[in-house]
Amino acid sequence: MDVDMDMDTSPSNLNPEDLTVREQFRRYGKRHSATSISPHRERSASKFSESRLLYDGQNIHSPTNAALLLENIKQEAESIDAYHSEGTPARTLSASKWILSIDGHGMPDMDAGVDSVRYLLKSCKHEDESFADSGDTTFTLFASLLDSALQGLMPIPDLILRYERSCRNVSESIRYGSNVRHRVVEDKLMRQKARLLLDEAASWSLLWYLYGKGNNSLTSSTLMLLLSVLGSWYKLPVLEMLLSEELPKDLILYPQTSHLEACQFVADDHTAQLCLRIVQWLEDLASKALDLESKVRGSHVGSYLPSSGVWHRTQHYLKKGASNTNTIHHLDFDAPTREHAHQLPDDKKLHDSPYWCDVIVGLMRMLIPVSTLYSNINNSRYFDKQDESLLEDVWTLLRAGRLEEACDLCRSAGQPWRAATLCPFGGMDLFPSVEALVKNGKNRILQAIELESGLGNQWRLWKWASYCASQKIAEQDGGKYEAAVYAAQCSNVTHMLPICTDWESACWAMAKSCLDVQVDLELARLPPGRMDQINSFGDVIDGSSGHSDGSLQSSDGPENWPVQVLNQQPRQLSALLQKLHSTETVHESVARACKEQQRQIEMILMLGDIPRLLDLIWSWIAPSEDDQNVFRPHGDPQMIRFGAHLVLVLRYLLADEMKDAFKEKIMSVGDLILHMYAMFLFSKQHEELVGIYASQLARHRCVDLFVHMMELRLNSSVHVKYKIFLSAMEYLPFSSGDDSKGSFEEIIERVLSRSREIKVGKYDKLSDVLEQHRLQSLQKAMVIQWLCFTPPSTITDVKDVSTKLLLRALIHSNILFREFALISMWRVPAMPIGAHKLLGFLAEPLKQLSEHHDNFEEYNISDNLSEFQDWSEYYSCDATYRNWLKIELENAEVSSLELSLEEKQRAISAAKETLDSSLLLLLRKENPWLAAAEDHTYTSEEPLFLELHASAMLCLPSGECMSPDATVCTTLTSALYSSVSEEVVLNRQLMVNVSVSSRDNYCIEVVLRCLAVAGDGIGPHELNDGGILGTIMAAGFKGELLRFQAGVTMEISRLDAWYSSKDGSIEGPATYIVRGLCRRCCLPEVVLRCMQVSVSLMESGNAPESHDELIELVACPETGFLHLFSQQQLQEFLLFEREYTIFKMELQEELSL
Repeated sequence: MDVDMDMDTSPSNLNPEDLTVREQFRRYGKRHSATSISPHRERSASKFSESRLLYDGQNIHSPTNAALLLENIKQEAESIDAYHSEGTPARTLSASKWILSIDGHGMPDMDAGVDSVRYLLKSCKHEDESFADSGDTTFTLFASLLDSALQGLMPIPDLILRYERSCRNVSESIRYGSNVRHRVVEDKLMRQKARLLLDEAASWSLLWYLYGKGNNSLTSSTLMLLLSVLGSWYKLPVLEMLLSEELPKDLILYPQTSHLEACQFVADDHTAQLCLRIVQWLEDLASKALDLESKVRGSHVGSYLPSSGVWHRTQHYLKKGASNTNTIHHLDFDAPTREHAHQLPDDKKLHDSPYWCDVIVGLMRMLIPVSTLYSNINNSRYFDKQDESLLEDVWTLLRAGRLEEACDLCRSAGQPWRAATLCPFGGMDLFPSVEALVKNGKNRILQAIELESGLGNQWRLWKWASYCASQKIAEQDGGKYEAAVYAAQCSNVTHMLPICTDWESACWAMAKSCLDVQVDLELARLPPGRMDQINSFGDVIDGSSGHSDGSLQSSDGPENWPVQVLNQQPRQLSALLQKLHSTETVHESVARACKEQQRQIEMILMLGDIPRLLDLIWSWIAPSEDDQNVFRPHGDPQMIRFGAHLVLVLRYLLADEMKDAFKEKIMSVGDLILHMYAMFLFSKQHEELVGIYASQLARHRCVDLFVHMMELRLNSSVHVKYKIFLSAMEYLPFSSGDDSKGSFEEIIERVLSRSREIKVGKYDKLSDVLEQHRLQSLQKAMVIQWLCFTPPSTITDVKDVSTKLLLRALIHSNILFREFALISMWRVPAMPIGAHKLLGFLAEPLKQLSEHHDNFEEYNISDNLSEFQDWSEYYSCDATYRNWLKIELENAEVSSLELSLEEKQRAISAAKETLDSSLLLLLRKENPWLAAAEDHTYTSEEPLFLELHASAMLCLPSGECMSPDATVCTTLTSALYSSVSEEVVLNRQLMVNVSVSSRDNYCIEVVLRCLAVAGDGIGPHELNDGGILGTIMAAGFKGELLRFQAGVTMEISRLDAWYSSKDGSIEGPATYIVRGLCRRCCLPEVVLRCMQVSVSLMESGNAPESHDELIELVACPETGFLHLFSQQQLQEFLLFEREYTIFKMELQEELSL
């Protein structure tokens, strides 16, 4: 074959002057425009879309709560103003758009499922611009994905892939998504955040390769056997958890090839399978990094300069037709050896052929047909300075698992012989995985070769030749990348690690070598007659500590393979990972990277020590001992988020395999991490996301979390509170059917109960104490709003839930109304703000309830609704009185001669309105005010007791608070006993206990207990005056206690009455006592206020028409009002009557004149 023909018939892709093929591999090609290199789509949304809380993406739900509607309108108006002032909509990242843009590999289409993410998340997806630009969209995005998985819209393995893709997308958005120029420090921080997200994506990817990739066939019996062999409760071994993959039966050839045997061995052996998945994971990471580089810069490999790749002078000489026996007649690299000739002296400096080239040539001759070799290696060349750049790119592609692309790169560079050395046996993929087996198909090239030469012989020959090449290249300083490329083919770790300057590359080199050696050892056991040699291999491995010092001498021939590299391989995975920490073995940057958080997480995941991993993450984010009770997050937010989702993924992935001790660990420490993340979301105003994670907590943690959130957001906007309400309603059951899960009922009961407890404050003076406690009534009333929100229509039995919420609101409101009434006896213009706040909250829900009467009887709403209406009427009368009093006080500041007729008429109208409303309340005959039916008619023969518990403050006539001590408590106890006769004390077994409150030193705790009797605790209570306990407490509230400081009253903070058994256990609420107590205190006060207004009208010359009727009402024995008055109240009543009579006589005298 002459040279001219050889050159003319060369494939076009091997033309050294044709650079079109190489251009696609060029690393730094032509830069694209800024718009084309961006790996992201434009994502923008209007800021004011966040405020549309009741829009779920398909329908607009009209808010049924007026306060919420007004809040939304206000926020939307403010957002529109901000929108116009900025000129353009804020650039935000919508979590729903993020989800639709994610396309995980090997994952079914989940777009439809993600579109159905719950209304709660859809309504609150949009983020603030600064929040989005910083990469914090991951919080909303991860919550959306988790919500979809929990609803069954995607399996957990697919969820892991979505997490990985999400981290990559956000990282790319931070790093490349903005065209705005940043300052140096800001740019550095953005790079750092993007890098951390990529590291997290790597951890999610590893988790998928270890647990999610085809993990569906391991039986529990096999697992229990493996765990028993392991003998360690706390370590869940990943390698035993991995699935033994099954080879496709249609691809199995008979007789089997060495590649089939290798794939079968790796599929069955858990250790080899673990190494395989680690290698696949690391190659996948490197491949994705190349894809990103290609997306951003245009290409990822091919930085070497183009070269002709031939001996120019020799080629020119041959084209002239010259001939010389000492000069080669072909231009391939094997020509000097084959023809025993040389190139021209000017080209000879490029052909100082080292020994390793002869090895490769010989290897190629044995592995592939000579004609094929010659037809593909024309115009090849030897090593020069340009080759090192080429081999660096080849290494990069091999590191990313892109063997075919590496071979194509070699061919495009004019070195097809190098491609042949990387991919022998007709270009088969020899990686021992199911994927490689499927890719190769029924390729019979290797089968034909091994039928002739024996199973695995050519395999060992190729490995041995690659080993020899890597050794000789390194010895002759032929290039570190070239040595590494061939070392990677034969597990020669010694020559791979020098160029592995990052953790992933070093780990890949070790894991791949470990995998290849395991496969080589397995193939070495297959041929007969080699058992003695195999046993010697086993002795070496068993005696190795994981990094032998080379006591085993290597052989020069391929028949002993892989004995040459055994001393480089660790015995166990733990030893492999330990070598990554040693600067004697790996690059300093690799050892330093082992200390990074995500690297530590990944190494522990490889070992399968999940409990250790959870403890490590908790140690990073746990608060210090001094801050254990502080409700705020600690540690890196992204690590907190990662830890929380890792806990949930592991719980669901390993749910069937978790045993008692391991389950306790993952539940206890996992709950700590989840709780910390929920706290973080709350602190960042992501209340709508908390429910997803709180629902996964243990019952007590879930309840405590929501109670704390509701208390901290008690005075926040309706919008914020509604987010918390929806979060709880959507993700928690309404009633506690499962002891392990928290429920909304349990949460709201705790919130209501805690709202009535004494709140300790800081007081500058004693007069502030009482005022602070009065202001606390507003805080007590605010909790009712949690019960007034409309539950979402997506929950089960929404109609029943709405009714139950309203019933609970009525019950608690009535409790507060009673307490508020007892502390609002002071005749001052200031309104009882707590009571009117309650009326405002319940006005609209009750209006809606009136339209549906069918549930009244089922839930016993009528009695509570009747009492609520009584209190509504009472506070209406109270408001008219205080309005009149305010006008009177204002008029009193001006001389009567200077008052206008209009001002006088205004006061008269207010007075008449007060009298009219009060008389309507007092003159009710068929259903007297607050005289409801008894709570329960007890007929048991067992002794029944009544108890009354009160928290109160002692108030002086001046309005200041009395600081109680032991002496005061003893004196008050005696005074309470003295309010009834000794006979009553003995017969009713009355017990009184007064003590200083442990919560607030200005408060006292009063406990009364007595025996229930007929008419007072047993059977109906006809007097409706609270019985004996109501009588005693009324004396304290009215400031008429005998043997106690005159005028000192008890200002109530909390009041409860109970039925109890003989041993003191609570049987149920004794509501009639508190109602009767309120009648004892409120009705006489209403009468006295009416008398005060009547006197004022008479003084102004306007005699009220209903005065005589009021007197008869009090004196009439049928009404029972008279016995509700205390002695001092009767005296005040008579004094008002006296004044009224005097003014009446004066008026008559004036009229007679």
